[in-house]
Amino acid sequence: MGRAHIDTPITSMPTDMDLLANSSSAFTAFAEFGFMQRALLGCLLLSASAPLVGVFLLLRRMSLTGDAMAHAILPGAALGYLASGLSLGAMTLGGLAAGLVVAFASGWIARSTALREDASLAAFYLLSLAAGVLLISLEGRNVDLLRVLFGSVLALDDATLALLAGIAALSGLALALLYRPLVLETVDPAYLRSVSRLSPVAHYGFLVLLVLNLVAGFHALGTLLSVGMMVLPAAAARLWARELPRMLLLAGLFGAAGSIAGLWLSYAYELATGPAIVLCLGLVYLLSVAVAPRGLRSASSRPPARHLRA
Repeated sequence: MGRAHIDTPITSMPTDMDLLANSSSAFTAFAEFGFMQRALLGCLLLSASAPLVGVFLLLRRMSLTGDAMAHAILPGAALGYLASGLSLGAMTLGGLAAGLVVAFASGWIARSTALREDASLAAFYLLSLAAGVLLISLEGRNVDLLRVLFGSVLALDDATLALLAGIAALSGLALALLYRPLVLETVDPAYLRSVSRLSPVAHYGFLVLLVLNLVAGFHALGTLLSVGMMVLPAAAARLWARELPRMLLLAGLFGAAGSIAGLWLSYAYELATGPAIVLCLGLVYLLSVAVAPRGLRSASSRPPARHLRA
C-alpha cells in the first residue's frame, strides 16, 4: 500500500512538488521494501506465462471462456479456505480441481447435449461465482472475501512466489513441447484430427495450462481480475504483430510493462494495486487500438471496399 501523508492538511491540494516526490519515492520503494520487490517479481512471473496462454486463447476466440474459467476456480478455492484458512496449498489445489472439473464438464455437456459450449460455460460461471462467494461468506470476513476476489499482490510470500515460478516454468515447457499441435489445433482442428492423434492432447493440455495460469493469477490478482493479465496484453500484441512468435514476445513484454506501471502508480498515489495493474494493461490495449499498425489507424487508411459486379 502507499505511503501515508499524515502531515498534509486534508483541505490542501497536492502541488507539482508533492506529485514529483510521490513519483520518486515510488521508484525507490522497489529497492527499499521487500513487499514491493516480491510484488514485482510475482507480476513478472505472471507476465512470463499468462499473456502467452492468452495469445492462444485469443486466437481460438475463447476470451470470454477465460473469464468464465477464472470464476470457475472460486468454489474450489473457497472450500480450501474453509478447510485450512488462507492456506496456499489448500486454496491452490481446490481452485485447480474446481477449474479442471468445470473445463471438462462444460466440454462434455456441449458434446452430449444441444447446448453450445459457451452456454454451458455461462451456466457454470454463474453457479461458480455464486457458490464461491456464499462459501467464503459462511465463516469468512469481508477482508478475506475481498482478498479472494481481488487478490493481494502486495502480500505475496516466498511460498507463493515459488508456486508462480513453478507454474511459469511448467507453462513455458508445455508451450514449447505442444507448440506445433497447439498452432494446428488453433488454426484447423479438423485437419489436426485427421493427420495426428495429438488433437486431444493439444486441446486438453491447453485447458490445463489455462486453469494453471488462472490459479497463479488468482493468488496475485484474485478471481475477478486474474484474466486481465491473460487477455489484455494478448489483445494488444495482436494489434502489433501478425507472426505468432512476435505476438507471444510482445504479449509478455506488455504484461510486464503494465505490471510495473500499475505497481508504481498504486504506491505513488495510494491506489488499489490489483485494479491499478489491470487498468494499466487496459491502457496499453487502448493505446494499441489507437496507434498500432492493425488498429484504428490501419482501418482509417484502408481504401473503401468496392462492390463486385457480375
